[in-house]
Amino acid sequence: MQVNIDIRVKRANKIYYENDVITGVVVITTPQQIKHNGIALSMEGIVSLQLSPKNVGIFEAFYNSVKPVQICYALVDISGPNTIPQGKTEIPFEVPLVTKPNRMMHETYHGVFINIQYTLKCELRRGFMLKDMIKVAEFIVEYKPKKQNTDVKPVNFVITPDSLEGGVDLGTIPGFRISGTIDSTACNISKPFTGQITIQHSEIPIKSIELQLVRVETCGCAEGYAKDVTEIQNIQIGEGNVASGIAIPIYMIFPRLFTCPSLATNNFKVGESGTSFTYLIHYY
Repeated sequence: MQVNIDIRVKRANKIYYENDVITGVVVITTPQQIKHNGIALSMEGIVSLQLSPKNVGIFEAFYNSVKPVQICYALVDISGPNTIPQGKTEIPFEVPLVTKPNRMMHETYHGVFINIQYTLKCELRRGFMLKDMIKVAEFIVEYKPKKQNTDVKPVNFVITPDSLEGGVDLGTIPGFRISGTIDSTACNISKPFTGQITIQHSEIPIKSIELQLVRVETCGCAEGYAKDVTEIQNIQIGEGNVASGIAIPIYMIFPRLFTCPSLATNNFKVGESGTSFTYLIHYY
């Protein structure tokens, strides 16, 4: 006998804000009548942390604080012991999205070493000798939109071999000069990252120009922190030997689930002075 359980929230985009009431229905489809000992729905927000394999064993004290952090939790019984008839049954529910005392709500974020996730879990209790049925569905939490009072200030930049960091051997890099403008270094992740870049001079032909979005995740405790940099996405903004003196527009959409506003707590941080962008210039 195949019994299907589905959790459907009222909002199609599944986006909610702190102190909202999450409403929806639990849909149960069964080919024949079944009995149960009650149906419960729980809402939970969890921050999960883990160290990069290269840092395992270095920060022993961190393992005491690596346990998941529960941001919010609520449990409601949406049905007492009863019988579900054959066919499709919809059971309405509503649950408040409220943080636990001394906890702060964070936006949904799926990182490599830091994960912030909010879920709804429906549990249909079957009774003795029968396995309970469980269905889990994720919803998204965002900060409420606020009016931006800060002025957007464009930032100009120039890239030359001398300005490169990371112990680069300048003898192996051809001469070039690249200038550009970033419309703002304080970015709203619900809006695109924009600007422009211009190749002023290059000694050899260019193969492509790519823009790389990088996140900086930091986990740890008072005894030390482990910082890891991972790539989120890479887009090509120039193909072939780009002509000199022509402004190339930059337009990058932030992948919503894999980025979040910069945040910092005692045990983890996401971003360092904002998310990092890297320009990759490929030569033939």
